[in-house]
Amino acid sequence: MKIHEFQAKEILKKYGVPVPKGHVAKSPNEAEQAAKQLGGGTVVVKAQIHAGGRGKGGGVKIAKDPAEAKKYASEILGMNLVTHQTGPEGKEVNQVLIEQGVDIARELYAGIVLDRAYGRNAFMVSTEGGVEIEKVAAETPEKILKEWIDPAVGFRPFQANRLAHGLGLGGSQVRAAVKFFMGLYKAYEENDASLAEINPMVVTKQDQVLALDAKINFDDNALYRHQDIEKYRDYSEEAPSEVEASKYDLNYIKLDGNVGCMVNGAGLAMSTMDIIKLSGGEPANFLDVGGAASAETVKQGFKIILQDQTVKAVLINIFGGIVRCDRVAQGIIDALSDLDLDVPVVVRLEGTNAKEAAELLESSSLEFTVAKSLKDAAEKSVSVAA
Repeated sequence: MKIHEFQAKEILKKYGVPVPKGHVAKSPNEAEQAAKQLGGGTVVVKAQIHAGGRGKGGGVKIAKDPAEAKKYASEILGMNLVTHQTGPEGKEVNQVLIEQGVDIARELYAGIVLDRAYGRNAFMVSTEGGVEIEKVAAETPEKILKEWIDPAVGFRPFQANRLAHGLGLGGSQVRAAVKFFMGLYKAYEENDASLAEINPMVVTKQDQVLALDAKINFDDNALYRHQDIEKYRDYSEEAPSEVEASKYDLNYIKLDGNVGCMVNGAGLAMSTMDIIKLSGGEPANFLDVGGAASAETVKQGFKIILQDQTVKAVLINIFGGIVRCDRVAQGIIDALSDLDLDVPVVVRLEGTNAKEAAELLESSSLEFTVAKSLKDAAEKSVSVAA
């Protein structure tokens, strides 16, 4: 789950991580009042969407006074902000963060993510703040410093100190950075985050260390432990089909292709998408109906797939281990009987009660293209979609 920058900063403040003072505004008048509350001087007007690169897209403006803050807020609010992370469709801006201006001496980077190769969290810092970390990793990887964290002992002060010195900080800056890093890791760990990124982390001319920007993502599977964080969820930032899928515990992600996929199991779903591409097609979605798929979940999954107008064919690929293929087949029949279906459906069912499932499909009055293998299913779905 993603949250907005201002929400991430609310969390960081609870853990002693310094952030600039700021207020959220949903109208130009609110933006003007927020700027006045911050002293009436220079403020930054920042669009709040779940994407990076906002400044390059025109979503971040520096205002010299409250009147200018109001002007910039009126321009940004309601705009369709396009960045390298939103895609060409962009995202509508519904709120802005009005934040006090700071005297920046240096821009740095700090981030935490699970390093799957090591099986440990990695705390990364770089002197290249304000630049996408992927670009730094590709062009100047030596400028990224890392500390891997032993889960048995946690993030230790000596590691934070080593990172601070690695950034070339000195004196009171080191002490401030160590406190910053320790608080950031505690926020990451205690809230079951999957990513914490501060870009840029700045050192001011007064030797303060601040999180000028903040991005925190959370592990969806752990949200039941963090109802306070779940309240931060902004459904307007998510695809309506993905929100609908979550109501039925379906794992759905919309993609750009034209072959809709319904599969049980994440691994099989990934393999199915790969084979569709190898067959010359493009998957329209990732949809995992789960290992215990029922007729109802299959039905709801079908409805969600068919909401996508780009879908020209649907491939159902079910391997019956825990789930019974005949139940899935009945779910397919029930779903298609209730829906006005105008795209071809390719079905591949293998495993538990696959024979019974085939009999159900054959005896129904609906038309299916039945595949004999996964390769056959992918080739047929790509063919009928074209």
